[in-house]
Amino acid sequence: MVELKTADELAVMREAGRIVAAALAAVRAEARAGVTLLELDAVAADVIRGAGATSSFLNYHPSFAPTPFPGVICASVNEVIVHGIPDGYRLRDGDLVSIDCGACLDGFHGDSAITFTIGPPSSADATLMKNTEAALEAGVAAARPGGRLGDVSAAVGEVGRGAGYGIPQGFGGHGVGRRMHEDPSVPNEGRSGRGLPLRPGLVIAIEPMFMAGGRDRFVTKPDGWALCTADGSRAAHFEHTVAVTENGPVVLTAP
Repeated sequence: MVELKTADELAVMREAGRIVAAALAAVRAEARAGVTLLELDAVAADVIRGAGATSSFLNYHPSFAPTPFPGVICASVNEVIVHGIPDGYRLRDGDLVSIDCGACLDGFHGDSAITFTIGPPSSADATLMKNTEAALEAGVAAARPGGRLGDVSAAVGEVGRGAGYGIPQGFGGHGVGRRMHEDPSVPNEGRSGRGLPLRPGLVIAIEPMFMAGGRDRFVTKPDGWALCTADGSRAAHFEHTVAVTENGPVVLTAP
């Protein structure tokens, strides 16, 4: 069931979104060669706890996963697309790193992700990140009242397919609110003019995930969580929690 949020609920979600943005900024500032993914997880945990919120990810146990998620962030490096478990891996120059983070404040969630490199990016990585973030911006711009959910999906997919990237099928955006994952599902490609009407109060996470190798195939790591490109190519992931309002889309996880 799709739940539309009130103005007061959107205000709380905006505060949750600011906490997520602050956690991602803190992680990005600490990410450098030699730092472990577990150390970055601790940075995000400190920010969330210090703001009086709780992690949306820690101990989250969706039906597809064999075990609850053990971290505060998803830390996905190089060929890992999403859902990477933070561990003792030490970052290296040239790594492509996606960090996904969620926080819950007063019963409402915010969810956002960024991708960056350790050190200067290669031209291919820079283009991949630029296009993935552009797809996010296109999806946000399409989240307008009177439109359809397919408009958002089509806008994201058009950028990814136009750049020749693969898109992992079955994984994409989602509704956000009292639960981190709510209806509706927001695929990363679709047909304009189709799907759920976009009404004020709808809140969705828009999160393009693109695979540089151009193929849609992915594999799941033995941990049951991390998705990796099947061909070993790199992947990027950007995400914002977005509210549909009478005046257009509002990014709730903006800094």
